[in-house]
Amino acid sequence: MSNKKVWFVTGASKGLGLSLVKKLLKEGYRVAATSRNLSDLSKAVDNHSDQFLPLAVNIKNEESVQEAIELTISTFGKIDVVVNNAGYGLIGGLEELTDQEARDNFEVNVFGSLNVIRKALPYLREQQSGHILNISSIGGFTGSFPGFGIYCATKFAVNGFSESLAEEVKPFGIKVTIVQPGYFRTSFLSEGSLVAPKHQIDAYQNVRASQNLHQNELDQQQAGDPDKAAEAMIEIVNAENPPVNLFLGEDAYNAANNKIAAVQSDLENWKELTTSTAIA
Repeated sequence: MSNKKVWFVTGASKGLGLSLVKKLLKEGYRVAATSRNLSDLSKAVDNHSDQFLPLAVNIKNEESVQEAIELTISTFGKIDVVVNNAGYGLIGGLEELTDQEARDNFEVNVFGSLNVIRKALPYLREQQSGHILNISSIGGFTGSFPGFGIYCATKFAVNGFSESLAEEVKPFGIKVTIVQPGYFRTSFLSEGSLVAPKHQIDAYQNVRASQNLHQNELDQQQAGDPDKAAEAMIEIVNAENPPVNLFLGEDAYNAANNKIAAVQSDLENWKELTTSTAIA
């Protein structure tokens, strides 16, 4: 039995999750990987060794998640690293998106991850170790993308609960990292991973331009290499003091710096008003 860490990765049939699972298996790790469709996952990974445990999981269903966690532990004896990667993009103006379309995005991107965290933490606490990687986005740090308001809101939520989680689980020796990628050359912008609203409003030309850019121009032109993103995630898990915030990609680095500078500017420009609100 390998003494390397056991990884549990959701959303593993495509995108960064697939690249990560393939890299982990190649390096000899034991991996439990989940997808909504087991045949898609098995076909994408094509590994039949006892290192690999493919699982059909509905992350929106707590019982499904619980069964997957338990099966992973009964198969490999433990879980060391949990990667919440499952999710999808939603592009549309806030006025265009229905309540259901918005809630569906939160259901997967936010509550799906929370289901996994809740079911995994009792085991991680008991062993007094572990590392949770929550795959967010540069859109979880800056929301300045027309048409991505709801998607960014889901990722801002991931960033927020992850920062709190990092403090909550620190006494148990568990680490948390928010992985915030920029544009990587995966299927994320392709049909099925990026959903558009059913009812579009022509007046939002900036949203339509953003939609066209992402669906027709950026797809498969992204600068980021998903295999290198996978290597980076493995590296931080093996680091003694991993970061809470890990930005991936030069575009993400630049966007984060721009957001920090903009907030700093607002703070200083409006400092007098900001600090004038104390009870006299």
